[in-house]
Amino acid sequence: MDILLIGGLWLDGSVWRDVVPGIEAAGHRAVPVTVPADRSTTLEDQVAAVLAAVDAADGNPLVVGHSAASTLAWIAADRRPSKVAKVAVIGGFPTADGSLYADFFEVTGGSMPFPGWEAFEGADSADLDEEARRALAAGAIPVPEGVARGVVHLTDERRYEVPVVLVCPEFGPADAQAWIAAGDVPELAKAKHVEYVDIDSGHWPMLTKPDELARLLVEAA
Repeated sequence: MDILLIGGLWLDGSVWRDVVPGIEAAGHRAVPVTVPADRSTTLEDQVAAVLAAVDAADGNPLVVGHSAASTLAWIAADRRPSKVAKVAVIGGFPTADGSLYADFFEVTGGSMPFPGWEAFEGADSADLDEEARRALAAGAIPVPEGVARGVVHLTDERRYEVPVVLVCPEFGPADAQAWIAAGDVPELAKAKHVEYVDIDSGHWPMLTKPDELARLLVEAA
């Protein structure tokens, strides 16, 4: 099976480099997806890049979205419900129809730069050493305003039939289940098949627990 890997905000496909070997050793094809991120890029441009990867996949792929890109993976299920075999979301939840994609931090000069580590103190970043923090911040790609403030459009209710695996890093499965039950994640509340998987890591397990993350994604596939 092809496993498409979409990084969250400020990341490109290279963030998966240590996850790829474990996936491919198990006989799957790992496809890191780098979405466009020029200042003029819109959310629909990024969606188009993900859909192109889905359409190019051999067979029906597992589409993996990390953090905010959980929404990109879910949009792929909405736009290609008969092509996407399963969605895996890591440390994030799909945004509801009509909501802004990722308007989380200050936008300056047409983009949303990485806000610094103060915003991620605690469980998110506790397992990142100083070298990893410096490398991630230095390589962070500003998120175009047209992406961060893009409106999510979901139209095909067949997406709710696509199985979902929720990988829980800085929070646990019980937390995620409680949030969904409380109505905080309406998209997953309506999904017919949701599996919860725990991983003992912070928000970026592809950097701190790549082998374990690869194993979980292989099991999902």
